[in-house]
Amino acid sequence: MRTIEPETDEQVVSSGWTTAIAILMIVLGIIAIAFPFFASVASTLVFGWVFIFAGITQIVYAFQSRGAGKVIGKLILGLLYLLAGILVVVNPLKGVLALTLVLGITIFLQGIIQVSIAFQMRRISPNWGLMLVSGIIGIIFGIFVWSNFPFGAVWLIGTFIGINLLFDGVWMLTLHSGQRRALP
Repeated sequence: MRTIEPETDEQVVSSGWTTAIAILMIVLGIIAIAFPFFASVASTLVFGWVFIFAGITQIVYAFQSRGAGKVIGKLILGLLYLLAGILVVVNPLKGVLALTLVLGITIFLQGIIQVSIAFQMRRISPNWGLMLVSGIIGIIFGIFVWSNFPFGAVWLIGTFIGINLLFDGVWMLTLHSGQRRALP
């Protein structure tokens, strides 16, 4: 029984961090929902900087490769990452538009694929209908993004990020509270 106590103590200590992170996520989610334009621009800038750092890393890696073909391919990829990142950071509003367009296309195509797989799964799984509904919602949502483009782009990503942060924070908080009650 002594070996169980340190694990329990460790869970309680880490649950304090989990609670703090969950509350922070909820607050950030509410802020992003309240100010979706700023959340859209901020998230786009983060993606831009990630692309810049990925481009620099890829360029450095390219020069460490052997063989001209490998170096050139990796160098071109690194330069594309770097250029895309710079373009987004220099003009984040265009980055928001591009990110929203890619998001809409991705969700629409994912919905089509899910509908197709759902029909293939109808003889195998009794829950194929849930996948079908999810796919149909994805198709509708993709059309919604397209139909509101470009006007909806400035608030769409920020709102989605806010909703995602809010729900992630809520499930982390509720999961933590359930664990704390379960501890002796």
